[in-house]
Amino acid sequence: MSKFNLDGKVCVVTGGGGSIGGQTCRELANGGGKIVVTGRTQETLDAVVAQITAEGQEAIAVVCDITKPDQVNNLISETVRAFGSLDVLVNNAGGSWGRHENAEDTPYDKWLMAVDINLNGAFLCSMAAGKQMIKQLSGRIINVASTAGTKGNPYMLAYSAAKAGMISLSNNLAFMWKGHNIYVNVILPGAIAPTSTVVDDNVPPLELRPGTEHVANMIRFLASPASDMITGEAIPVRAWFKSDRFWQ
Repeated sequence: MSKFNLDGKVCVVTGGGGSIGGQTCRELANGGGKIVVTGRTQETLDAVVAQITAEGQEAIAVVCDITKPDQVNNLISETVRAFGSLDVLVNNAGGSWGRHENAEDTPYDKWLMAVDINLNGAFLCSMAAGKQMIKQLSGRIINVASTAGTKGNPYMLAYSAAKAGMISLSNNLAFMWKGHNIYVNVILPGAIAPTSTVVDDNVPPLELRPGTEHVANMIRFLASPASDMITGEAIPVRAWFKSDRFWQ
């Protein structure tokens, strides 16, 4: 059996209707996982579920606003009710605003919004999932932050700060939950190409932006037994795209 198999593992993916989220759901399902696709819009979730079930794999959709504690608790309850356990949580949901604002012009409402969806949502989901994983004495949490969280990103103050918070959250949970056999890692995608597969014969592949499939591949690795001795790590997915290394 491949160390990358996820046979029977129950996987929750937040932001599952988006580009990275949808790709991740399909990749985890291809590995044998049972997928809970969650987000705020039923139609987009249903579309991902339909793609997965059309391939003979298992998936359900649960609508959830990850900034609402009651809805997050319901998400975990529905997951356990449907599949009996929770093995993998992928905190993928996120967003950014104000890409071209000077730091001093950052509106407070955008600051709150960025922190709420990128950091508070990951905290709420991790707490709810962590309680279930502690009962099971097993589990994996994979947080999707950004290279912006390691050294900042021009004119994205709130987003960068929130993603840096996700990295710290991951490190702390990895330490505090290690005795419960709960792995916690964070991945740091760089600027993602607008299409999942980018081909340019004039540019070496390692000078291109990664696609959503490259992020999903890393998530599958961290969700699988192949990563059994990896926890508390922050792993970039960015090749050598210059804009992601502007301070190096």
